[in-house]
Amino acid sequence: MFGCAYHMHSARTLLLTVIALIVAGCATIPPNVGQNPADPWERYNRHASEFNDRIDRAVLKPVAQGYSDYVPEPIRDCVGNVFANFYDVPNALNNLLQGKPVEAVSDICRVVINSTVGLAGCFDVASRMGLQRSDEDFGQTLGKWGSGPGPYFVWPFLGPSTVRDSVGRVVGFYTDPVDYLEPVRLRNSMLGTRLVDTRASLLPAERLIEGAALDRYQFIRDGYLQRRNNQIHDGNPPRPKDYDDEDDVDPPAKPAPAASAKPGEGSVPETDKRVEAPANKPSPAPAR
Repeated sequence: MFGCAYHMHSARTLLLTVIALIVAGCATIPPNVGQNPADPWERYNRHASEFNDRIDRAVLKPVAQGYSDYVPEPIRDCVGNVFANFYDVPNALNNLLQGKPVEAVSDICRVVINSTVGLAGCFDVASRMGLQRSDEDFGQTLGKWGSGPGPYFVWPFLGPSTVRDSVGRVVGFYTDPVDYLEPVRLRNSMLGTRLVDTRASLLPAERLIEGAALDRYQFIRDGYLQRRNNQIHDGNPPRPKDYDDEDDVDPPAKPAPAASAKPGEGSVPETDKRVEAPANKPSPAPAR
């Protein structure tokens, strides 16, 4: 009981410390901050992104660069395939929840094949057999069933997310097979190795961002939201509303105004009337 309370107090202290560091951050805040409807918490998010970048530059990025430079590529490929094989389990679960049983069966077959013939996933034999790897998570499942993304949100240490994806991450913690490995020392080693391997795989993309982005935060935010929208719609997102197209559509023709009617003639147009002699007027006398 005392130990549990102690750990909760430590976690609360760590969280408050992180929040204080984020609030006291030195991120550059543009004048139009918070005007993007997808990012109403932009001021906080920029500080959180700057905090994460500092942690990354100080610790994670150097380790990932060393891993990429000194670990042979075949070993790095094997490590990446092993973790991808673990992740095929939640892939299958989320495909099933999204109503895609064929893809779910394919993911299960991938796990069986790569775990046996592929030597615990070190070799991606299933892809060579035509069983392509999917990339599904619970955030995509929520989006598939109509849940909106909610505001963009940057988590300390975890990086970009949305309200919907944050819920998906919580569920993902309970569906990740690595979290159930025993003993704890093995589990922590696997989680740390996966973190470094994932960060190393992002090094080429980071060089692209640094070379192309004037506003690094905006570039990452827009890219993340676009990628998630593409994933939720399985590569075929709906076309965004284009207001320029509406300008090209001719407005409906206005009906021509009806001709004014003379007294006694009702609403019949003047051009449709026929000239008739009044019924009470006598016929003219024949000429002599």
